[in-house]
Amino acid sequence: MTARPGVGDTPRTCDQGLAQAFAFLGKRWNGVLLGTLADGPAGFAELARALPGISESVLSDRLGELCRVGLVSRTVREGPPVGVSYQLTDRGAALAPALEALARWAHENLPAAPGRGGGC
Repeated sequence: MTARPGVGDTPRTCDQGLAQAFAFLGKRWNGVLLGTLADGPAGFAELARALPGISESVLSDRLGELCRVGLVSRTVREGPPVGVSYQLTDRGAALAPALEALARWAHENLPAAPGRGGGC
């Protein structure tokens, strides 16, 4: 077999930024939470209802992680009753167009998971 000229001459490398983004956003629920918060601020219970299948402990962990990296802010509302609200920061909102494009692509190109309508 004859090798095609130019093929394999330069080793391929992955884009480190893309790998880092998917390692973080691909972590179960992170991307979906950011996409859900793109619609505006929400309380913990509202997010739990919007994401059937997520446990309260995982939701709490993921929100804490998103807050620590500066994509989501947490605001405590004075009571009674005291409440907590989460919303995207400017850095988090900058992801919204990319997340919307991914969602649109998925709706157009991927089959829905049986019985789950895509996982939410």
